Amino acid sequence: MTVSTLCVLTPNALDEYVDLQSVPKHRHFGKNDIIDRFRKAVPFDYIFVAGLDVDHYRLGSGFSIDTDLPPAYLEAYHNDKLAKEDPFVIAAKSQKSVLVENEVYSEFRPPQRLVYLQRTFGVHNRTIVPIARDATVYGCVGFTRATPFDENELTFLTLISETIHTAMTKPLMEKFAAEHLRLSKGEVACLSQASLGLTSIGIATVTGYQTDTVNSYIKSAVKKLGAANRTQAIAEAIRRRLIA
Repeated sequence: MTVSTLCVLTPNALDEYVDLQSVPKHRHFGKNDIIDRFRKAVPFDYIFVAGLDVDHYRLGSGFSIDTDLPPAYLEAYHNDKLAKEDPFVIAAKSQKSVLVENEVYSEFRPPQRLVYLQRTFGVHNRTIVPIARDATVYGCVGFTRATPFDENELTFLTLISETIHTAMTKPLMEKFAAEHLRLSKGEVACLSQASLGLTSIGIATVTGYQTDTVNSYIKSAVKKLGAANRTQAIAEAIRRRLIA
């Protein structure tokens, strides 16, 4: 695995990618002003932001990861398939509240290779704050520091984590949400006809839908595509190859 230097917060950083699948899954963003502002309130060494929630189509934490963890650490961790043995990661998959590495290690010993990597790269005291929607966890924000976080610091990190997650994933959501929301058959049909220049009445005649239904389909398609109006939605749907 190669860790990309792509930072999704950089303007136009996602322009060259046609869909979410084409975006590198592991991204190292390096120095970042937004993260540094939070770091001043509660100092931490490294941070990682994982997971996307595309409306009700949820993607697991391994699908999208933005971090300033050392790339060499990430590559070694991935190449050695440590996620399958890492007790902290295993516990985090079913966790719905803050999870602290030392608490997990007190019950389950980590593999020696992981201990070596953490010592070598200074990745200590991993702490995860789950991010949920409707009681379903779809991602997390994690922090590491040489010394454990105290109770007040954990409270603060819990409060800011959703804000950090939203800020970091917003560019991906805005650009690629429609890919996973999937336009319905009716939305595709109405947008396809609209792309030919037909009005709502004309689309209703061709498709057999009521005019109000056509307008409803187009309105929902506009929202899913993150467009401002019908014209932008058509252009975006064509660009993403959702309609011909």
